[in-house]
Amino acid sequence: MTRLRHLRNQVGYALVGLPLAVAGFAYAGLTVVVGGLTSLTLLGLPLMSSGVLGARGWGRLHRALARATLGLRVDDPRPVRRRPGPVGYVRTGLGDATGWRALAYLVVKLPVTLLAAAVIAVFLCYPVFLLSHPLWWKFIQPVNTDSLGRPHRAALQLGDFFFDTWPRSFLLAGIGAGMLLAGPSLLRLVLLLDELLIRGLLGPTSLDERVDNLEEARALAVDDAAALLRRIERDLHDGTQAQLVALAMKLGLAKEKLAEGAAPEARALVETAHRDAKTAITDLRDLARGIHPPMLDSGLEAALSTLVARGTVPVELRVEVGDRPSPAVETIVYYCVAELLTNVAKHATARRATVDLRQHDGLLRVQVGDDGGGGARIGSAARGLSGGGLVGLHDRARTVDGTMRIDSPPGGPTLVTLEFPVRP
Repeated sequence: MTRLRHLRNQVGYALVGLPLAVAGFAYAGLTVVVGGLTSLTLLGLPLMSSGVLGARGWGRLHRALARATLGLRVDDPRPVRRRPGPVGYVRTGLGDATGWRALAYLVVKLPVTLLAAAVIAVFLCYPVFLLSHPLWWKFIQPVNTDSLGRPHRAALQLGDFFFDTWPRSFLLAGIGAGMLLAGPSLLRLVLLLDELLIRGLLGPTSLDERVDNLEEARALAVDDAAALLRRIERDLHDGTQAQLVALAMKLGLAKEKLAEGAAPEARALVETAHRDAKTAITDLRDLARGIHPPMLDSGLEAALSTLVARGTVPVELRVEVGDRPSPAVETIVYYCVAELLTNVAKHATARRATVDLRQHDGLLRVQVGDDGGGGARIGSAARGLSGGGLVGLHDRARTVDGTMRIDSPPGGPTLVTLEFPVRP
């Protein structure tokens, strides 16, 4: 029963795959031919780019069909990383190696599927006709004649050799039985070729797997670092800072209890120690907040609300976040917004600023704008930044696969857009 079930699944895969193979071959041909012929026009390259990206969907469909019928499990290739803008869209499609490999599979899929269909017809369907020959050959009217004009009761013949006797009919049935026994093996051989094509053209490459492993390791390292910073911040807040507060309180009490007649030097030392203790508490609080803002424990919206409330430039904050991002992404988003608002206050001469945070399709988009003088760009000395702050933000965003774009024409306004994966 298991072998029959496997054979049924293989035949079903080949038959269902035949119309898909024809449609996929037509899709690949149209993508290459139409895109190539119109490549000199404004529509040519976008059409070809769309076709290459769309081939990923065909690959997903064929992997699902192979998994459902043949039990073939092939991991999905790495998702495409789209570049912003129309030109970025074209570059994304034309540079998508996974999409091109899927197009190649659609081209070679048709001849392989036709070969599988031929094996089914010749070695699985036709042998049933041969096996049943002894049951019905006697009922055939003698309409076939040999070279001498003699009639024969036969549906099959090889020249003047007619299968019109019982021994010959059983010989034909034996041939059919042999073909039927060989059919499953031949079909399996053809489908093995198809499986190799699926693994090679529709699955991830060794480089993709290596990159996935590195990204997973990096994500773990970033999350561990974020957790370590949160733990350091809590230790400073609950340990060292609490001890300094207690010390400052004791020094304050000591200063109050010193008698009026105490040595001026002693009073001055206590007052200085009290003042230095309070300064150390402030510095430590700022240091702890720089390591990890405590308000981030309540989420990005609460942390950013607190951040913009402390600013010197009026800020309009809009936050629409569904799933909470990873702690590492939250921390980087917070510090990027804080750095950008600091730049607005110091260099932009802006009257107002906006912070817009939205989540869509697994991406967290942050836009920080101002109505200042503009002219900000990475790697320039505009607005007194010398490129350093913006370069640092760009590098920080890249640690979690984030991107940063700047639109800041001379005279303003300025809009900085950062995009982060919710779960890098």
